Amino acid sequence: MNTSKNVNRLVKISVLVAMAFVLMLFDFPIPGFPPFLKFDLSDLPALIGGFALGPVAGVIVEGGKVLLNLLFTGSATGGVGEVANFIIGASFVWVAAFVYHRNKTKKSALIGLVLGTIAMTIVGAVFNYFILIPLYATMYGGMDAIIGMSAEGNSAIGSFAGVIIIGITPFNILKGAVVSVITFASYKKVAPLINKENINMKHQTVR
Repeated sequence: MNTSKNVNRLVKISVLVAMAFVLMLFDFPIPGFPPFLKFDLSDLPALIGGFALGPVAGVIVEGGKVLLNLLFTGSATGGVGEVANFIIGASFVWVAAFVYHRNKTKKSALIGLVLGTIAMTIVGAVFNYFILIPLYATMYGGMDAIIGMSAEGNSAIGSFAGVIIIGITPFNILKGAVVSVITFASYKKVAPLINKENINMKHQTVR
């Protein structure tokens, strides 16, 4: 029975990884933000997986989609963009799913999504400031080039701090809010599909 459950869980995670990978392909820039920041909904399957199967499963989905993206599309950023996507997305999914699994209610889900968005925003700001943007700058002509590129999306950005405060931070807040709203509205409808086999197995055990 345990083997069957593990296989069932692996299949579900694999399907969610595939969905997240496909959604990751449909990314696009948002006016008013640095053009290297691309919006997509690939965190949605990871969040749903985290809510249904636990925070570890959600993080695995985040990692799986990034690996598939590297394998099938390569990387224009030398892997920096993919690392950023994983770290920031994983912090969002882990916190939201962890809070929800402590008490599986709508209120807990809402709190988890809010805290997850906050965590993603903080982690995004810290990692981009100290690690990711400096690495990105070494590939694209230095920090001045990154600031100039960011200013193309928002003329108010005129410094490295501005890239973080005016560009990356509000972008992550917006992304977290959009994905959270969709997750909150849709999770209860899709959760039975993810948990269906588990429910059937439970009934068979009771019999």
